[in-house]
Amino acid sequence: MAAKGVGTNWMPRDLIASENGFTSSTQLDKEPQEAFHDRPLRNDFPELRPSRSWLKRPGLWAIFAILVCSALGYLYWRHVKSMPQVNCETASADRGPITIKVTATGNLSALLTTQVGSQVSGRVQQLFVDYNSAVKKGQPIAKLDPLLFAAAVQQARAVYLAAQSNLQKDRVQEANLKVAYDRANRLKTELVIAQSDFDTAHTNYNVAQAQVNADESSLESARAALDQAQANLGFTTILSPINGVVISRSVDVGQTVAASFQAPTLFVIAQDLQRMQVDTNVSEADVGRLSPGMQATFTVDGYPGRPFIGTLRQIRNASQTVQNVVTYDAVINVENPKLLLKPGMTANVTFVVAKKDNVLRIRNAALRFRPDPQLLQKLGVNDGTVSASPEDRIVWVLRAGKPSGVPIATGISDGTWTELIHGQIQPGDALITDMKANPRPGLF
Repeated sequence: MAAKGVGTNWMPRDLIASENGFTSSTQLDKEPQEAFHDRPLRNDFPELRPSRSWLKRPGLWAIFAILVCSALGYLYWRHVKSMPQVNCETASADRGPITIKVTATGNLSALLTTQVGSQVSGRVQQLFVDYNSAVKKGQPIAKLDPLLFAAAVQQARAVYLAAQSNLQKDRVQEANLKVAYDRANRLKTELVIAQSDFDTAHTNYNVAQAQVNADESSLESARAALDQAQANLGFTTILSPINGVVISRSVDVGQTVAASFQAPTLFVIAQDLQRMQVDTNVSEADVGRLSPGMQATFTVDGYPGRPFIGTLRQIRNASQTVQNVVTYDAVINVENPKLLLKPGMTANVTFVVAKKDNVLRIRNAALRFRPDPQLLQKLGVNDGTVSASPEDRIVWVLRAGKPSGVPIATGISDGTWTELIHGQIQPGDALITDMKANPRPGLF
């Protein structure tokens, strides 16, 4: 209970009575209430007396003022902080080259590739060349078994000789009947023979003439059959039609070749591997940018990092549709003096459509950026103040911490950079590519 009076004006009643000369607390109760309140009270316990000396200390007041000012400053800072804070991603304008390219893929091949087949059927008896063999025009490269064809030649020759003999015999008979006809004609003039005998001699002579003509036709037919048999015998030796290199062989010795409706392919010969071509598949969206005579560069997987140069020779009109994509064949001439390039290699081709050096350029992402109108309004930027002609485009530049729209005119573009023809843009200007408002913080 003693602790209850700490820091208050409460004192025990008995102690108050002895302090004022009363003998008991009962007497104190009998005293008027007003006199009791008018008497001064004393506290003989200094440690329990309340202290108000801090009110008279100026240092405490200064500390209190500093705390109040700090709280007000903090509230003001939070208010300023609650204003829209913008996070901008930028890309600087600079000077450099811009190259417009068209890319495509294709395959290497020789300028002239010939497939060598067989016109007759038979068993392969000999092969005179192999892969990568250099051949000359007319050189034997393979031979079929000629046994059956040689027999056919002999048979055709026998038929021809028989037809020739028949013709000679009928010509002799024709000459004999002509003599008989001439005699009968003379005797008829002298009225020695009857008219019927003359007619018989005349008919026999005409029949002999017709037989000679038939024998001549048979002889020509036999001669043609003999020529055909000799030609088939010659076809058993397969010759190279061009000068070149054998790049493919499809038969082996002992294999039977059957030539029916289509001649089987035995060899593939490239005319000259020092001059090659690339057949590329160019998309219909890019074919309008290409023209014959344009320079092209390409790489192959066999020589990574080593570019090869060629010239566009032709854009063929025949289209090809692969997976709903329409492409056209662009043929590129390529010199191959060191024979590094092989037929069938896959080429990654790049056509240079346009190129400019040391131009003022900006990122395409800056051209695609469009700010949020509400965010611009909160930042105090009026989008309507940006005036541009219909041909111009708008880019946003970060100046003095705020976005500013600038009308510009553009030139060529390579998909990443775009040429700046005119506009209030200088190298090093920060062009905004993305702008987002940070979340508004709470009071605390």
